[in-house]
Amino acid sequence: MIDFGNFYQLIAKGPLSHWLNTLPAQLSAWQRESLHGKFKQWFNAVEALPELTPSQLDVLHSVTAVLQPDLSNGQREGLEVRLRQLMPWRKGPYSLYGVNIDTEWRSDWKWERLTPHISALQGRLVLDVGCGSGYHLWRMVGAGAHLAVGIDPMQLFVCQFEAVRKLLGNDQRAHVLPLGIEQLPELAAFDTVFSMGVLYHRRSPLDHLWQLKNKLVSGGELVLETLVIEGDENAVLVPGERYAQMRNVYFIPSAPALVRWLEKCGFVDVRIVDQYVTTLEEQRRTSWMTTESLADFLDPNDRSKTCEGYPAPLRTVIVARNP
Repeated sequence: MIDFGNFYQLIAKGPLSHWLNTLPAQLSAWQRESLHGKFKQWFNAVEALPELTPSQLDVLHSVTAVLQPDLSNGQREGLEVRLRQLMPWRKGPYSLYGVNIDTEWRSDWKWERLTPHISALQGRLVLDVGCGSGYHLWRMVGAGAHLAVGIDPMQLFVCQFEAVRKLLGNDQRAHVLPLGIEQLPELAAFDTVFSMGVLYHRRSPLDHLWQLKNKLVSGGELVLETLVIEGDENAVLVPGERYAQMRNVYFIPSAPALVRWLEKCGFVDVRIVDQYVTTLEEQRRTSWMTTESLADFLDPNDRSKTCEGYPAPLRTVIVARNP
């Protein structure tokens, strides 16, 4: 089972210490429930990986680990076999001792777009909601975050993160907890909170914004990245059963409408800092994620529409402050 003891020790004497009133019981319950499904198979793949400490680690410009002397061809092939047992890999990419995990998303492109617009992360306590495999957590660490905490209830993503961390010398600057945001108390402790690719999956988007707000210290920064549509502050798309083949998409507002939602929740200094169309180069099928991807979700005769006829994915980044 995954040992969260190091994380408990890290937060025991800091602004997150009160989280220990609820967190250990929640994670113990998760450990018991994880005995079902494919978790054991994924966890065994993590356990079978070697513990490696890189000679060189770059998490500022990428997530790249290098070892000197290098692994043998046989060791590298064994490493790749274990990592492929954790497919599909969606967020990345990673370069680990010559094994290049070409993930579905070029998450590095998203990171490069948003970092010029956010407050410096140096020394900050950071939360990433819906963090997936934790790729962005490592980039946050590279940007100087004191501690980067990710939450994601998906068992596979937690195992992917643990696999990467094991190959990065068991680095304790980043942690992923198998929780949804609704399971977190009102921590009021994080300097920066990221919510990227989550809002449109929430049945009650304003409740999600309130939940993000009460995780922040006074003066803390929210970085929100999500799907939007073109339109004025009153425009909101409510898709039918599916949007781009996704079942759980509930509300897609325009960027101006989203600004209004954030202000209604009490955020200040709300700024739209970026807006871009998701391209087939940024989200695509790879040998590490072999099922359907964006190209399969768009109208083959009109790439400006999804296969259901809705506007194709348009994403925005909004930065706001908790007063």
